[in-house]
Amino acid sequence: MLEKDVVIAVDPGLQARPAAQFVQKANSFTSEIFIEKDNKRINAKSIMGLMSLALSKGNTIKIITDGSDDQEALDELVNFVAGKK
Repeated sequence: MLEKDVVIAVDPGLQARPAAQFVQKANSFTSEIFIEKDNKRINAKSIMGLMSLALSKGNTIKIITDGSDDQEALDELVNFVAGKK
């Protein structure tokens, strides 16, 4: 299991299109992937879960990955959220 805190740099945050792109990327990995914010943990492969967090640019989240491709998943998703795509 790997985890990393990251500040959301994509504008306007993980809402609408960026949220859909994030979920699509998350679903391309076999690992379990979660996001934590304010002690609330959601399945990052669920658009509804992600939207429920109302993540805006500047928010800090924790991305957690666990599985056979967890390092690759963590790296790609952290880069996406940090605006490095």
